[in-house]
Amino acid sequence: METIEKYFPNLTDEQKRQFGMLKELYTEWNEKINVISRKDIDNIYTKHILHSLAIAKVISFKDGTKILDVGTGGGFPGIPLAILFSKVNFTLVDSIGKKITVVQNVANSIGLKNVKAMQTRAEQLPENYDFVVSRAVTDIKTFCSWVWKRITPKGKNALPNGILYLKGGDLTEELSTIPYPRVVYDIPEFFDDEFFETKKVVYLQR
Repeated sequence: METIEKYFPNLTDEQKRQFGMLKELYTEWNEKINVISRKDIDNIYTKHILHSLAIAKVISFKDGTKILDVGTGGGFPGIPLAILFSKVNFTLVDSIGKKITVVQNVANSIGLKNVKAMQTRAEQLPENYDFVVSRAVTDIKTFCSWVWKRITPKGKNALPNGILYLKGGDLTEELSTIPYPRVVYDIPEFFDDEFFETKKVVYLQR
């Protein structure tokens, strides 16, 4: 928790309570359904929660914004972002039902009212969203093909609507095939842990 408070010093008591519950909840659920690498569970606050919150260093979502988290797994980046932005609407989807069970239970246990968890694929969703977030579920071009039509153009936030994608490594070649305006943010500009050395937030404008 100290890690989160170091970079997000203005958390409310409720947010601190919610973030503080996550390790125990994920440890319990991980014993039933493996949603986090067992070697990572002790480092959940850095490797999963803080990593998810890198998106919040790029943009502060306005109240009422609609966010879709695709391939959420155990709820990342959606659940940490939903704690931070309690008046933003989050839909977390994954094709694996067991993972959605974990997401829904974690959200209920900490009292998140702004999270909807669904077992489905992004291409099958009927709604549109302001932003799509995700954490390295596939190459960026393939990801765009799944979600681009689900994003409403323009929007009301400081950044125009689009994709915010967490990925690491050299993305030069991967991004060279994508025609959309983009900005690549290096996460070490926000967080100084060596875990983030090559990790980035890729923003693609719709």
